[in-house]
Amino acid sequence: VQLQASGGGLVQAGGSLRLSCAVSGLTVRRQTIGWFRQAPGREREFVAARFRGANTYYADSVKGRFTISGDNAENTVFLLMNSLRPEDTAVYYCAADSTIILSSVRAARSYDHWGQGTEVTVSS
Repeated sequence: VQLQASGGGLVQAGGSLRLSCAVSGLTVRRQTIGWFRQAPGREREFVAARFRGANTYYADSVKGRFTISGDNAENTVFLLMNSLRPEDTAVYYCAADSTIILSSVRAARSYDHWGQGTEVTVSS
């Protein structure tokens, strides 16, 4: 199983980025895919998840600004990030798991497979 995250970069506050997580070895429409982020000196935190290819969940800090979606044909999951803020600056990781339960989608330790991360920097 491999996850390849991409799409990070430098953007001004208020701008947008779309992150991609290309998955191989698993079919995204049946998996739970999560996005997490880790800022320097901070713990990895939950951002968004698509539970078993269907329902979506978001951290309160990104709700209304970020959208997680999937392209089953491309076996890729996206994270569209709008109205970016300097506090969104972090390395963003995608993760996948096929057995996770709903109550655990926000817990990083619940995911078995991780991508390498893509860096997002939001300037003020």
